[in-house]
Amino acid sequence: MTLNPHLILASTSPRRAELLARLGVVPSRAAAPDVDESPLKAESPRVYVQRVALAKAHAVPRASGEIILAGDTTIALGRRILGKAEDDASVRHMLGLLSGRRHHCLTAVCVIAADGTVRTRLSDTILAFKPLSASEIDGYIACGEGLGKAGGYAIQGRAEAFVRFLSGSHSGVMGLPLFETRALLLASGVTLG
Repeated sequence: MTLNPHLILASTSPRRAELLARLGVVPSRAAAPDVDESPLKAESPRVYVQRVALAKAHAVPRASGEIILAGDTTIALGRRILGKAEDDASVRHMLGLLSGRRHHCLTAVCVIAADGTVRTRLSDTILAFKPLSASEIDGYIACGEGLGKAGGYAIQGRAEAFVRFLSGSHSGVMGLPLFETRALLLASGVTLG
């Protein structure tokens, strides 16, 4: 793995740092962007997730020569945006909505290169959950994994057993699609380990 002295990860998510390490890259620092993630009225999930990723990239101060990497993930059920679950009740509500249904996990990645060039990519993964019983939802809530997660679930944990179908990027559902991220970093001059 290579420490990149010019790469800043605009996220303090341990998942995003772990996924970035799979590309052989360690950023010089991670910074939490202060961004309002509220959807705008009538905003589509695709537009929303790309707007927030871009806002996160611009929210982190960048010195001359530094490269910013930011991402945002949301769950879309039709045109409905399922953001981060704030409490057990929201996890219950979201899992109830997703039970037995197909949905999209959208993750936008934004890189601001050292020269200021902004590049973005969108990963769209289609998933289908098995029908969930009340006791399965209760058990998942009890484990606490869904709090703070888009759609109220973390695919890298127990919720993976709920997924009966997935087409797209597993790493994108975790929060950083590696195929798209690799392409953006290479285009922005980042050397991968």
